[in-house]
Amino acid sequence: MIKIFRTFLIVFFFLTQNSFSEVNKTDLIKVNWPFDGFFGKFDKASLQRGFQVYKEVCASCHSMRHLSYRNLGEKGGPEFSKEEVKAIASQFEVQDGPNQDGEMFTRTALPSDKFVKPYSNSNAARAANGGAYPPDMSVLVKARKGGANYVYSVLMGYADEIPSNITLEEGVYFNKYMTGNKIRMPKPINDGSVEYTDGTNASEEQISKDVVAFLTWAAEPHLEARKRTGFKSIIYLLILTILGFIIKKKIWSNIETKV
Repeated sequence: MIKIFRTFLIVFFFLTQNSFSEVNKTDLIKVNWPFDGFFGKFDKASLQRGFQVYKEVCASCHSMRHLSYRNLGEKGGPEFSKEEVKAIASQFEVQDGPNQDGEMFTRTALPSDKFVKPYSNSNAARAANGGAYPPDMSVLVKARKGGANYVYSVLMGYADEIPSNITLEEGVYFNKYMTGNKIRMPKPINDGSVEYTDGTNASEEQISKDVVAFLTWAAEPHLEARKRTGFKSIIYLLILTILGFIIKKKIWSNIETKV
């Protein structure tokens, strides 16, 4: 009986804590993303703007180690032209080698190269960011519960008014959507943080949506192809089901006639 009572108390405490946390949980900002839904697709112009935001705002701290420059020209992504991809890659230098003399050397990046990392190693990244390690952004959207809405909410969640029950240490900022409401990254985006090459109004909301769209594509570069394949599979199964039903009716009608 004592064991049963203890188990009951533990379960009751767990459920009470979950209910309390749900009540006090700040709901994420819900965005009607064009890539959501069964027929959702990426907005190519938004992806191109999102890459510009990443390059000008995020790339100084955050890496994207799973992406190569050539991916920017692939179908279903930003779809930059071959010339544009070469021009983008040529803005960076990578270490290569060894050469015939056994020495490493630096060369201009090629479309086949991975995105250049902002730091040579994790210790250098932490040292440059006050001990905090800027996460790689390649699969950031898939790695966070809430996905695109979570990342967008965090970008929009900085606030000047700090609740009285929260104390911020030096180098820490308040964010109402971050776990614990504390984040070491300073507010990265404001109105006019970038000047879009296509003339789009660079509001804080627009910049945040574009870079989140780009990060979503980086995490799921084959999203559109996967949805097309899924749609074709459903059509195939539907036709197969109809044919199977017709064949069944035909077979059983002959049996019933003979009987």
